[in-house]
Amino acid sequence: MNVIEFNHVSKSFHRSAGQLLLRQYVADLFGGEEKNPFFALKDVNFHIGDGECVGVIGANGAGKSTLLSLITRLAPPSKGTVVVNGRVAALLELGAGFHQDLTGRENVILNASLLGFSRKQAYQLYDSIVDFSEMKEFLEEPLRTYSSGMKLRLGFSVAVNMDPDILIIDEVLAVGDQGFQNKCIEKIYEIKKRGKTILCVSHSGLTIQQLCDRALWLDHGKLMLDGPSAQVVSAYEGR
Repeated sequence: MNVIEFNHVSKSFHRSAGQLLLRQYVADLFGGEEKNPFFALKDVNFHIGDGECVGVIGANGAGKSTLLSLITRLAPPSKGTVVVNGRVAALLELGAGFHQDLTGRENVILNASLLGFSRKQAYQLYDSIVDFSEMKEFLEEPLRTYSSGMKLRLGFSVAVNMDPDILIIDEVLAVGDQGFQNKCIEKIYEIKKRGKTILCVSHSGLTIQQLCDRALWLDHGKLMLDGPSAQVVSAYEGR
């Protein structure tokens, strides 16, 4: 069973051409085809099966973030279809989905709600989230007082303890102390052994090869290669 499918998917954005008169802006907005659009993704096709661990690699501007925004339904495709089956937990950037003025405890409950859990279910998971984060003494402090490493701990702890069908990790493991990074990687392996689907985005070929059996190489919005992670990383790095 496929849990993620991209069928001839393209995503375009309007190019800014400086200041426009209001009537011209409205005409462009509702006038059908965009003139000279920027394509972040171009006719991308792939599928990911249940239980696969897949890496996504590519330079800055390759389309990785756009790909994730479509999978997490933060944006619709301009062309083609995106199919996602199952609950998605995404750790896209530090503090994503968090409110800076709420406490750590309040943000845990908020994130659980965003993932579709009831308040009762969120409180049932609360202790396991706090234990994994090792941040019990800071949970009543507002998020704006947290360091980058502390936000990583909380965000990752929420994501992995919600038992998602699909876990998406975007480069965040590069932040934080080595001990917690190792703990996160061990947890990812545990999730992988339980047959969950994992999508890992990284600039690091070593990370992709360590965690993933398969990889996708994006370049300027195009899917250049889809195959075993070692083969894809080797092609990407020009070996």
